[in-house]
Amino acid sequence: MLPQPWYLYLIECADGSIYTGITVDVEARYTAHLNGAGARYTRSHPPARLLGSVKGRVSGQATVANRETAIRRQPDALRSFAVEPMAVRRI
Repeated sequence: MLPQPWYLYLIECADGSIYTGITVDVEARYTAHLNGAGARYTRSHPPARLLGSVKGRVSGQATVANRETAIRRQPDALRSFAVEPMAVRRI
């Protein structure tokens, strides 16, 4: 059985902030955020929309988690620029 790929995703919250996360199932995780069962941050900052996601080049969680950490260190204004290249650039 092949390991599942990990995805990096960004959510724009109702207050305009951007949440960054990783998962193996973007749809299920986004639904969890919408239902208040996701991360503590999105429970207090409800999601407005899914900005985008990108599949990691390798199936390992560590590579995707490292990219998530790098994006989280950026101000929200810069995080939003990470969304457009996500469609074509892989981690």
